[in-house]
Amino acid sequence: MNRFIPGETVDQVVPIVRDLAAKGLEITLDVVGEDITTVEQSHAARDAYLELIEQLKELGLGERAEMSVKLSMFGQALEGGHELALANVRPVVEAAAAIGTTVTLDAEDHTTLDSMFAIHEELRKDFPQTGCVIQAYLFRTEEDARRLAANGSRVRIVKGAYKEPAEVAYQVKAEIDQAYVRILKTLMDGEGYPMIGSHDPRLIAITQELARRAGRKLDEYEFQMLYGIRSEEHVRLAAEGHRMRVYTAYGTDWYGYFMRRLAEKPANLLFFVRSMITKN
Repeated sequence: MNRFIPGETVDQVVPIVRDLAAKGLEITLDVVGEDITTVEQSHAARDAYLELIEQLKELGLGERAEMSVKLSMFGQALEGGHELALANVRPVVEAAAAIGTTVTLDAEDHTTLDSMFAIHEELRKDFPQTGCVIQAYLFRTEEDARRLAANGSRVRIVKGAYKEPAEVAYQVKAEIDQAYVRILKTLMDGEGYPMIGSHDPRLIAITQELARRAGRKLDEYEFQMLYGIRSEEHVRLAAEGHRMRVYTAYGTDWYGYFMRRLAEKPANLLFFVRSMITKN
């Protein structure tokens, strides 16, 4: 499992961050553990990110590594969860800004998104570099993308991995891919900073063409891929001058994290197995 989850503690993951940075890569770090049930656990999640930021500060890696957070881990699903999650994530965003980096709010299932976008908007008042994630398979996302592109947000676009009903999301791969390209064009033509979360070679090529048409320089967007997946492609894109960020999850809840990925999308099992066989 350490092929995809490189450690359980900050001390274990820091050498990975240093190694990736030495290869010209950037990193986003996710402390896994969305399934919390108490306020105390939400505070522990906040403190885990603050510890991570302190380590990055001491190593001078703040400008190479940002954080990705799931607001469910910060208490979003608990009673009074919107206010609790905002209160927990704000000091993390403040501490990240103090060392020259930022935070991206991960998207979760569709019922949580109004709260996530509201927190994102609130944080951007003081920390405009705060990012968020949108999921191409949701019907609502094209409208969300237009709004975010217009207000200059940092936006990671992914296809989406949660199991969503047909009432709110595309169910056919071809339709999801088509929506992804439409949304990506909106982001490229907008005022924000697109972050392309995909391992799909075709979408990577389309991204490069849309960026060229939009007149974007190589540092005006970035690619993002999971740690342990297509690692040679990470290095290749960085060598070509692209900004390439590696999504790196760690923590003691690695088993839960992995099983949730499979539960959300069973096809992920084939994806992970194929990656382990090809090792690229």
